[in-house]
Amino acid sequence: MDFSLFYFADYGAAADDRYRLLLDSAKFADTHGFAAVWTPERHFHEFGGQYPNAAVTGAALAVATERIAIRAGSVVAPLHHPARIAEEWSVVDNLSRGRVGVSLASGWHAVDFVLRPENYRDRKEVLVRTVETLRRLWAREEVAFPDGAGQESTVRIFPPPVQPELPMWLTSAGSAETFRTAGRLGTGVLTHLIGQEISDLEHNIAAYRAELAAAHGPGARGHVALMLHTLLGTDREKVREEVREPFSNYLRSSIGLIMKTAAAALPGGIDLERLSPQDREFLVARSFDRYFDTGGLFGTVEDGVETVRRLRAAGVDEVACLIDFGVPEDRVLEGLHSLNTLRERCADDHGEDRDEQR
Repeated sequence: MDFSLFYFADYGAAADDRYRLLLDSAKFADTHGFAAVWTPERHFHEFGGQYPNAAVTGAALAVATERIAIRAGSVVAPLHHPARIAEEWSVVDNLSRGRVGVSLASGWHAVDFVLRPENYRDRKEVLVRTVETLRRLWAREEVAFPDGAGQESTVRIFPPPVQPELPMWLTSAGSAETFRTAGRLGTGVLTHLIGQEISDLEHNIAAYRAELAAAHGPGARGHVALMLHTLLGTDREKVREEVREPFSNYLRSSIGLIMKTAAAALPGGIDLERLSPQDREFLVARSFDRYFDTGGLFGTVEDGVETVRRLRAAGVDEVACLIDFGVPEDRVLEGLHSLNTLRERCADDHGEDRDEQR
């Protein structure tokens, strides 16, 4: 099981030095055997709003690190011209000497599409077309696009990328169809447990790998990365209390984005706009308990070992640990040592599992 770091901060955290945690934790991950760091694309909202362009943060990470993979989690493909995506990430590929990867998302928040409103209705189809176009551009092919004179012009990107192929994932909020599409396209999958339980995830991964094998041969396995909110320590109940207030505040800040999932799970659904303050607090408390107990990577190293074993059995290849949800930065950085211990334990466990199978 690979471990990586993932970021999606509320913009209010550490306002005097917004990117200290990103840079310091990435440097830790770079020197302690983690696989990657993922930064997102978010627009026009305090929830995630300090990450409007993953290529910009990726460029900073590329020059601050030496070996770790630099990934977008995610680029909202329909908001951008595919040539622009390819150009930006080729720059980061050069800065990092060939360490980039990109997860592409279709987007869903209508306000984001003020950047390209014409793509909102067909955003899922645009996503699929972008995957194929990016592959061609990255391979240094000339690709034809409409130009300013209403004609078609062929272009290729500069600078040339370092990697011969761009590692790509599709981002899924739990839709089985997105998993199947990723399998057909031959990309990886980046997902989370916000809209699915581990049992749902296992079925989705099985569908992904079935499509992958059908389209790309029985030896194709692909790659599934799972984002989990993360904080580890030496005492489970102490960690619960450490994360309760900041994570509950984090959930409140995202109520218009993430809490819809919790509301939809209630019998008969619910209209978030008509919720009383008391009802909203009930949803926050309900979501906190669910995330802490089954939807995150919280508690002790031993708790983490059990969680990772379940995820490995479900077919997950990488845990992308979201660490910037409001816990004080020094405590988050301290917790990375426990997370690294978990990473080492899980590597040892996997080796033992392979030995037993021989």
